[in-house]
Amino acid sequence: MIEKVIYLEGIEPVNIYGVKNIRLEKLKEFYPKLKIIARGNEIKVKGEEREINLIEEKLQLIVEYFLKFKQMSNNDFELLLKGEGETLLKRNEDVDDALVFGNNAKPIRARTINQQRLVNEYDTNDLLFAIGPAGSGKTYTAIALAVRAFKNKEVKRIILTRPAVEAGENLGFLPGDLKDKLDPYLRPLYDALLDMIHPKKLAELIEDGIIEIAPLAFMRGRTLDNAFVILDEAQNTTVNQLKMFLTRMGKNAKFIVTGDITQIDLPKKTDSGLVQALGFLSGIKGISILYFDERDIIRHHLVKYIVNAYKNHDDEKMIK
Repeated sequence: MIEKVIYLEGIEPVNIYGVKNIRLEKLKEFYPKLKIIARGNEIKVKGEEREINLIEEKLQLIVEYFLKFKQMSNNDFELLLKGEGETLLKRNEDVDDALVFGNNAKPIRARTINQQRLVNEYDTNDLLFAIGPAGSGKTYTAIALAVRAFKNKEVKRIILTRPAVEAGENLGFLPGDLKDKLDPYLRPLYDALLDMIHPKKLAELIEDGIIEIAPLAFMRGRTLDNAFVILDEAQNTTVNQLKMFLTRMGKNAKFIVTGDITQIDLPKKTDSGLVQALGFLSGIKGISILYFDERDIIRHHLVKYIVNAYKNHDDEKMIK
């Protein structure tokens, strides 16, 4: 009997071991004659040399498959163990349209026409505005583009920001320090990232400053080079705040600004920097402005009816 350490290179261990090590347990069942101990990217195997060589070849195939297709279900894992790779190749013919593969190898794609337009416009513009109602996927698609750009090494960091304007609430009355007060407000951005990056990896990237989630005020005085920057809830920026943000753009930077001009929480709607910017930035080469609508809403089917009802109510008030 011999002992050997097999290294899983260039891949997050959870993508091989599965949630709660379900795939690792399947691997052990498939090779009952071997003693298998996994720690991080290292798998220690003890047993007969022939069996060890077989499991090493199988693991290499599994890693190569995941790196190629950026996804692997538990069923895929079992088929690979059984040597049925050709079946998987046929089933993954349409894998190229995924923007990124999230946790559990879930493919994240543009799901509506305007989401796809945002993806297409990204290729030829460095500054994009995505305007539309809640639930239309504008911010989620933007974050997926950011994660893809980072994984493809197109940028070195991701910065997500929001103006610290509360929707009818006062942060000062919330318990805790500044971080504690702001975390709930920035929570939707964390949630989107957690769909696409493993929690442990995301924590490390945030700790290292490679991914930053911060209020808009933290952007003042900075030059953002080699970064993918998303400003969310931009309808709540003042004219000066949005001007400050847009002029942070540095070399090799991509900026996406998202907002819903029907949900402005500023004292006067005319104070919105987003509303003003949309009026005079259109037509500039390298800037794209896209409008989402109720057809893009992919939350509960009732949300689009709720959005329409409020829109009709506001239109009636304007007529009166």
